Amino acid sequence: MTMNVGTIDRAFRLLLGVVLLLAPFISEMALFNSTIVTAISVIAGIVMLVTSLTRSCPLYSIFGIKTCKA
Repeated sequence: MTMNVGTIDRAFRLLLGVVLLLAPFISEMALFNSTIVTAISVIAGIVMLVTSLTRSCPLYSIFGIKTCKA
């Protein structure tokens, strides 16, 4: 896998991943009463965390985007 996620992008994905993963379980928002919305939030959070930790985004590869310097 080619690294294509930069430092700022990586930090944003890490933060967003944690928020999406924890929001359904911590927040009291009515939005998360739906099982489908909770599942989507958890899956999106996991994807954000994985792309942050591996520094590789498959969609960036498809579209030729690279936010890292090296």
